[in-house]
Amino acid sequence: MKKYSKMATSLLITVCMVMLTACGILTQDKDLGLNEETKSVTSFTMEANQQVYALLDFNDTSEYENATKGLIAAPDTLDIYDENGKLVWSQTAYGFLEQEAPDTANPSLWRDTQLNHIYGLFEVTDGIYQVRGYDMSNVTFIEGDTGWIVVDPLMSVECAQAALALVEENLGERPVHAVIYSHSHIDHFGGVKGIVSEDDVLSGKVQIIAPEGFEEYAVSENIYAGTAMGRRASYQYGTLLEAGDTGTLCIGIGMGQSKGSTSFISPTMEITRTGEKHIIDGVEIEFQLTPGTEAPSEMNFWLAQKNALWMAENCTGTMHNLYTLRGAQVRDGNAWAEYIMESLSLYGDQTEVVFQSHNWPHWGNEAIREYMINTAAAYKFINDQTLLYINMGYTETEIANMIQLPEELEKVWYTRQYYGTVAHNAKAVYEKYMGWYDANPVHLAELTPTDYATKLVSYLGDTDAVLAMAKADYDKGEYQWVAEITNTLVYADPTNIEARYLCADALEQLGYQAESGPWRNAYLSAAQELRFGTNTDLSTRGNSTGDTISHMTPEMILNYIGILVDTEKIHDLSFTANIILPDENYVMRVKNGIVLYQKNCLEDDADVVWTTNRLGLLSIIQKNPDNVAALVAQDGNETYLTKLMDAVVTVSDYKFFNIIEP
Repeated sequence: MKKYSKMATSLLITVCMVMLTACGILTQDKDLGLNEETKSVTSFTMEANQQVYALLDFNDTSEYENATKGLIAAPDTLDIYDENGKLVWSQTAYGFLEQEAPDTANPSLWRDTQLNHIYGLFEVTDGIYQVRGYDMSNVTFIEGDTGWIVVDPLMSVECAQAALALVEENLGERPVHAVIYSHSHIDHFGGVKGIVSEDDVLSGKVQIIAPEGFEEYAVSENIYAGTAMGRRASYQYGTLLEAGDTGTLCIGIGMGQSKGSTSFISPTMEITRTGEKHIIDGVEIEFQLTPGTEAPSEMNFWLAQKNALWMAENCTGTMHNLYTLRGAQVRDGNAWAEYIMESLSLYGDQTEVVFQSHNWPHWGNEAIREYMINTAAAYKFINDQTLLYINMGYTETEIANMIQLPEELEKVWYTRQYYGTVAHNAKAVYEKYMGWYDANPVHLAELTPTDYATKLVSYLGDTDAVLAMAKADYDKGEYQWVAEITNTLVYADPTNIEARYLCADALEQLGYQAESGPWRNAYLSAAQELRFGTNTDLSTRGNSTGDTISHMTPEMILNYIGILVDTEKIHDLSFTANIILPDENYVMRVKNGIVLYQKNCLEDDADVVWTTNRLGLLSIIQKNPDNVAALVAQDGNETYLTKLMDAVVTVSDYKFFNIIEP
């Protein structure tokens, strides 16, 4: 289905409905009351949200006290703009949070959103400061003898610049001597050029410190499946939605995703082992590697002089993701728990403050030990209980509907499901150990969603009767079922207006009930697009500067060429190319349109030789013939490269692909 603007899609839907009705093809049952308008909260949603008050202790203010402790300064309003005047971050938009939780929001998520709305410059302990609420993540400033050590410089350059300005306004100007990336996700390095310049790094004035494997994972995760992740992230982070009591709230680890420019500077020092110590501007830092936890490349660190433990994103004050809804490699719940317990063994007896890259610190040794044990226990429980049920023969979906945290853990505020959930984390464990197949051979060669939906609708017969039954179930509060059956109708016929609207209404109520911010965002984003079509507004997305792709190694580029080539277009193309680079050589073997390569070798009888550099390889995936001609010297049959480039797909053309419809 083509992508249209919101107004054009709404008009198209209306015209289709009128024409189909006039022709007698679509029979409208006016009693269904289906239209594109946002619906008021139902009694079932109100009841579900009221039950949360009975489960949790809303008189417990400990997390509020942690979130406000040490506040030094905060502007009355916070709106950050880019150089073109585009709003890239706003806390002002959440001014409505001063009221009690409305019926359209899970009161637990509402409370967490209020805490994430507390922003400004905070003192963590003597010589350690954080700017919180200026982006999805926190940026930390550690005072050295002569300057700053900056940890995790946010996601957007503009947000990082604003955070640094707040620090300098209140603590004075000091040079930045080092930047530490705790892990390989973009909200922890994307704003680096708002803190330091690449020239200062290259000159040696500033060190960039990261865990082993950081650059490989930082680049590959944002490139190989980056277009798909970006589109899916718009659902997860609610970038398509307005902030409000019927719109987006926080996502558990912050208010959401900033929409500024991202940047990248390569590390100059790589941490390769736990226990590795470095003195940086007079501050001794001991590192603990935690690969495969929240990120493939991640690390904690210990500041013995401060009795302060940095936990990166391994402890975050909420349940995190073993699988993130935007899509990523499945994370290891068992390893995650083990690394937290290792931190406790190494540093727990001495720790007086734990701080991290999202949410707020925790103070006091006894409270910290409980915090770390409870956090580890949540991930360990999901991992172990899922494996138990796997061995009892239950399927992924069955386990997700069975598993529930033990009651004592369920009532702990910082293990609540504001970001990750028990249900989708259990599915992650299933996928990690068992993969997608549930051993039922019916699922080996399933029909596509559209083919399945079309066949099912033909079996159902009277679509209007199905819609009437679905509306009756909606009126009973059976929103999950209604969403499933009406979405099936949408996949069978995207122009079925009544099905679109009823599916949107059901998803909306599910969103109002959700405790997880990303789940709420996904439900409400899908409802919006069912009503108005796929959102193609670029202002709802961030601005990539291309820094990440420019740091791809030759091997990464060759891998990416293989990903971008539509093999169907060149299934009859086979050739061998020697690639001569300044410091290394490769053989590329194209076999029936499939791209293979070998490093540090050359083929004696290659069909063509390409002498180039990394930028020349990049120009191939960028489909830039002028740069290819200037940067790639060819000896042999030049048509091979032309044919290969013709088959390269520009994946950015697909960045607004449909999600809730075919």
